[in-house]
Amino acid sequence: MPKGLFSIFGSRPAAESTDSRGEAAASASEPAYPTKALAKFLKVLQARENPALLDLGPVVGSNVTFFGEQLGCRIRVEDVAVDIDRHVKESKLDELAAFLAGRFKQDPETIDGILCWDVFDFLDRPSATALAQALTRLLRPDGALFAFFSTPEGRAQVYTKFIVVDDHSLRHRTYPASRARQKTLQNRDIIRMFDGLRVTESFLMKNNVREILLRKPAYLAGT
Repeated sequence: MPKGLFSIFGSRPAAESTDSRGEAAASASEPAYPTKALAKFLKVLQARENPALLDLGPVVGSNVTFFGEQLGCRIRVEDVAVDIDRHVKESKLDELAAFLAGRFKQDPETIDGILCWDVFDFLDRPSATALAQALTRLLRPDGALFAFFSTPEGRAQVYTKFIVVDDHSLRHRTYPASRARQKTLQNRDIIRMFDGLRVTESFLMKNNVREILLRKPAYLAGT
């Protein structure tokens, strides 16, 4: 199994990841931030039986448990930050877009929901477009994709691990990144990147993060 990949199949996770209890204890004193789009994302997937969920962030045991209990889903975690860091350390950023275009080996239209978190903040425009197109191909008709996009022009060199508290709040825990955040994407850029999906919800939060929920229209089946 490649580094950064963690899979759970079946209707319920058999057990929490080994770091779940540690995460819960460590996060108890951390502030929780509101989220408006997560509940809407969950609602889409709750309408499906045993949905397939793709998480592009690091493995968070408590999140695996949360989504398993809420959705009875099959969860696949593929940490794209690991790929970004590797390309930085090997001085191969010029190859990142091509790598992301072929990153996912699943058949087209086999995923019901995708959690991107803030991964697009760390990608240059060609790489972000390549990833967006790859994810669009994976998503089933009427499937949903949930992503965060930072709005300030900051160059912070940290990733954020998002820990789900409930369907209306998250805890944010930062950790070092090999690459700084890239140029902020405007709404028109996001719409162009995700050609084939439509924005159904967009919220600008108080922490200057935009939450966006995108859906794949049923009439685009087979694209």
